Amino acid sequence: MELSESVTHKNGRLRKPVVSSSDMGERESKLEVECDEEALLPNSVRADGQVKACHGIKGELGNVALLLFLYVLQGIPLGLAGSIPLIMQSKNVSYKDQAYFSFVFWPFSLKLLWAPLVDSLYLRRFGRRKSWLVPTQYLLGLFMLYLSVTVDAMLQTDGQSGPDVITLTAVFFMLAFLAATQDIAVDGWALTMLSRENVGYASTCNSVGQTAGYFLGNVLFLALESADFCNKYLRFEPQERGIVTLSDFLYLWGIVFMVSTTLVAVLKKENNRHHHTKKKPKEETQSVMETYKLLVSIIKMPTVFTFCVLLLTAKIGFSAADAVTGLKLVEAGVPKEQLALLAVPMVPLQILLPLVISKYTAGPRPLDVFYKAFPFRLLIGLGYTLLVWWTPSVRQEEGFPVYYYAVVLLSYAVHQVALYSMYVACMAFHAKVSDPVIGGTYMTLLNTVTNLGGNWPSTLALWLVDPLTFKECQGAPGQTCGSVEEAGVSV
Repeated sequence: MELSESVTHKNGRLRKPVVSSSDMGERESKLEVECDEEALLPNSVRADGQVKACHGIKGELGNVALLLFLYVLQGIPLGLAGSIPLIMQSKNVSYKDQAYFSFVFWPFSLKLLWAPLVDSLYLRRFGRRKSWLVPTQYLLGLFMLYLSVTVDAMLQTDGQSGPDVITLTAVFFMLAFLAATQDIAVDGWALTMLSRENVGYASTCNSVGQTAGYFLGNVLFLALESADFCNKYLRFEPQERGIVTLSDFLYLWGIVFMVSTTLVAVLKKENNRHHHTKKKPKEETQSVMETYKLLVSIIKMPTVFTFCVLLLTAKIGFSAADAVTGLKLVEAGVPKEQLALLAVPMVPLQILLPLVISKYTAGPRPLDVFYKAFPFRLLIGLGYTLLVWWTPSVRQEEGFPVYYYAVVLLSYAVHQVALYSMYVACMAFHAKVSDPVIGGTYMTLLNTVTNLGGNWPSTLALWLVDPLTFKECQGAPGQTCGSVEEAGVSV
């Protein structure tokens, strides 16, 4: 079970803003953008040289499918990164090690630092977005192939030596960094790949694709990797291992990345009509330095600075509950694959909640929903504390009863309602206050600060778990169980 703010997951994966239809209409009416749409099939050209807008989505189903696939690929490494903390927790690593690994989820919160470079530096003949997308996805594939050979050794526990957390963190940090860079390129490509009237489908592709990719890399992998789950539901004869291993899964997706990237590089062409126009789109900045100067000028605005401070500190109160609860449940004996499967019934809820909540955030005061949901989010944190305390008392020899999982599922559903109420309200407010002329930069800044405000308290909370935890060993007098070695002495 993932209890963080990033998609279904704790992983820092950024969702695109959920904006009501009225807000989107208002923003589109203000934006003055040159016609630089790209379609899979050639658009017809009028006598005056202007491109006719294609009506409906049928003519662009190929582009929508490609975007969806690229976002699915993006979710795979993030889902795998989200599964590693649960695997490490089953190997009794310390929470300090979990805090180290939590830095893996930071790149999506910091991508604003290098996004201007991705936007401005490219090979014109190869394509503005493909110049970054293709090498980034090749590197993702190579990293996965490398990990398929070495990850077992990194996770192996020989005697008193545990997983190589530092190496795991470094490698998966690079995976997340590359996925964040791919996200910047795909987001930018979506704006020109789809026509103006269909560009709204880009956010749908992002949300559905990343969620599907994360599901494949996290929930499906943890289920198929578990020998208990496979023996109980998928096999007639029990075996010691699951159907797939982490190495097998990484190797498979490494090959998929290499092959699919080659096909995109060879077959998909970018349409750079806007390079031949005299006027550039008004929302695009002219250089890397101009973008950074623009960011600094935005942050210096008193109201923006105050709001950024709010975003960076608002999640301190429930960061511990979000970051630690799932790991504590695994520590108490709840199978990690069962927690992962609890995310499956949440998928329809996570799709419907933004649609419902956006009706209440479409007015002039979208943050009212944020303020009303805040105390409930704090109370849910207390509920998670009681859940962690209650879990050991309901454990049975054959596992946990059905009613226990029903309680966990209900608590997770209530948590999702409060989480999405705050998230959608915050994104709606970002859309409302952003200057249309520099809306992309403005929105990216606010979204980056929002996600950073969730990452640093989670890392700090994980870091403080061990120093603030008092343990008592049974069967080992004089031992405090303050380390993995001392815990192993007890019976």
